[in-house]
Amino acid sequence: MNALVLASASPRRRELLALLGVPFDVAAAEVDERAAASPALAKATAVAGHGSVTVAADTEIDLDGERLGKPRDAADAVAMLGRLAGRAHEVVTEVVVVDAAGRPLGFAVRSRVAMRSRDDGAIAAYVASGEPLDKAGSYALQGAGGALVERWEGCRANIVGLPLCHLQAALRGAGVTTRERAEAACQRHFAFVCPVWRRARAQGHSLRDGAACETADVVRPILRVWGPAL
Repeated sequence: MNALVLASASPRRRELLALLGVPFDVAAAEVDERAAASPALAKATAVAGHGSVTVAADTEIDLDGERLGKPRDAADAVAMLGRLAGRAHEVVTEVVVVDAAGRPLGFAVRSRVAMRSRDDGAIAAYVASGEPLDKAGSYALQGAGGALVERWEGCRANIVGLPLCHLQAALRGAGVTTRERAEAACQRHFAFVCPVWRRARAQGHSLRDGAACETADVVRPILRVWGPAL
């Protein structure tokens, strides 16, 4: 058994965590995310075992103060995307790292996304593809859902589901050493130059339990998405 455990069945989070170059096991937590006050903490608590470090995360959309999670079904996904269309929202990923002694560190990272104007045909076709049914907000920036996005700002890995710079710092605090630098691995993976990695790394270095980390910049124009390949 590896010393690090990811409490998630998400292939996106497995892929992102693997970028840090540290071996880990996957143990999906059976948790009712809609019923839990803190889904990430509930997942971590359900999986954490003595002697291992556990990572759990949960991503939600903050639309003018209302939290949106994964859609219940295709009809809910269509309705959710219709509400998001033509508006900006924040993507919030809550992360909990439980160290080998059972001590949890929880924090949240925020990024910002603006969606293109509403196109009912595009939304219907996207939902029919099945991709949005297990995604917070009913879209995946890194997949075909990127075509519905006008622009984004802040930590890209956070939007996908796991803020790597912040997580690496939390893992270091829990005694886990990674082979790869988060900012370098993330930029190679997404093939882009991250404009906020220094901010994200600085926030990671000063993490405290309950921290809320804003990675978006309200002054600098936010990055445009030109198609689903990004």
